[in-house]
Amino acid sequence: MKIDKLVEIIGADFYTGVPDSQLKVLCDYLMDRYGIDSKHHIIAANEGNCTALAAGYYLATGKVPVVYMQNSGEGNIINPVASLLNDRVYAIPVVFLVGWRGEPGIHDEPQHIFQGEVTIKLLEDMDISTFIIGKETTDDEVAKAMNEFQKLLAEGKDVAFVIRKDALTNAPKVDYKNNNTMMREEIIQHIVRKSGKDPIISTTGKASRELFETRVANGQNHECDFLTVGSMGHSSSIALGVAINKPGTRIWCIDGDGGVLMHMGAMAVIGSYQPKNLIHVVINNGAHETVGGMPTVAGAIDFTALAKSCGYPNVVCVDNFDDLDKELEEAKRRNELSLIEVKCSIGARGDLGRPTIAALKNKQNFMKYLTRL
Repeated sequence: MKIDKLVEIIGADFYTGVPDSQLKVLCDYLMDRYGIDSKHHIIAANEGNCTALAAGYYLATGKVPVVYMQNSGEGNIINPVASLLNDRVYAIPVVFLVGWRGEPGIHDEPQHIFQGEVTIKLLEDMDISTFIIGKETTDDEVAKAMNEFQKLLAEGKDVAFVIRKDALTNAPKVDYKNNNTMMREEIIQHIVRKSGKDPIISTTGKASRELFETRVANGQNHECDFLTVGSMGHSSSIALGVAINKPGTRIWCIDGDGGVLMHMGAMAVIGSYQPKNLIHVVINNGAHETVGGMPTVAGAIDFTALAKSCGYPNVVCVDNFDDLDKELEEAKRRNELSLIEVKCSIGARGDLGRPTIAALKNKQNFMKYLTRL
C-alpha cells in the first residue's frame, strides 16, 4: 500500500511516535512532509510519552491523533491506554499504527518472537480494535476498515492498524546525517580495548551487534558481554543491578541516546546509588539509527549536565578518539561512577552481522563468567 494513500485514508494531521524499521516508510514520509514540526509530528522518548502527547493534542483540538510504534512498545502504552484513553475513563480516541515484528511464521530476531505472538492479543485486551495491513491489502479494504473505525473513535474508543513487513511502499528519500566524525563501531572497538576482561552490558540495536562482531574480529569469545537485544532503554539499569551485586568488579555499560531518553529516570537512580565500579558510556548520534536514522531530541541535550544533576560525580563529553582513549583510561583509574558521552556519526557497515549465539546462551555464559569474578 502506498504510504500517501494510507495517510489520506486516516485523515489525521498530527502524528507522534517512536521510529520503527517496520514503519520506516511512514517515518520517512513524515520526516519528508513535516520534519519534526511540533504542530504535526513529534518523535517522542517512548511510546507512553507518545500516547500522553496524543491525549493532549485531542484535549486541545478535539481531533483524533495518530501514534506510531513498533509492537515492542505495546508494554509502554498499557498504563496510559487503560487509565487515560479508555472510554470508561476519559474516552480519548487515538489511531495506533503498530509495526508487527515477530509475526508468527515470519523469521525474526529472538527478542521479537514472543512479542510478535501476543501483539494482537495485547491490543484486544486493551480494548483496541485492530485491522491488519499486509502487502496484498487493498486501498478499498483499508478505507472500509477506517470507516468502521470512525464509529468507534466517535465513541471515545481506540483503534489500531497493525502493519506487516513490507506492507507500506513509496517512501520518499530522506538523508539522515550529522556533523560528527566518529563511527560507533570504532568507538566500541576502543571501549573493548580499554575494558579488557571487564563485563560489558550493551544496549539494544546495532551497538550490541557491533560489540559482538568486534569480539569476533579480535578472536575473543563473548562471555563477558551481555547483549541487551531487546528491552530498549534498560541496559543501564541492568548494569546497575550487576554493579551493585559485584562491587569488586568494574562494570561497563555501552548505551545510546535513544535508549537513555526512553527511560531517563534510570540515570537518576544510578546517580543516587553512585556505584564506584560502573562506567556508563553514552554513544550519542542524535538518531534512532538502528531503525533508519530518524532524529532523537538528544542533539539538543547536554547529557553531561544531566548526569551531573542526577548525581554522577564524573562526567565528560568527547568527540575524538584521542580524548576518548584518555577518558576511558581515567574512568578505569579513578574507581568512581563515571559517564562518558561520545559524539557519534550516523551510519554503520552495510554488511553488519547479527549475534550468532542465542540470547539464552548469552545469558548463561555471562552469568558463569560473573561467578568467576
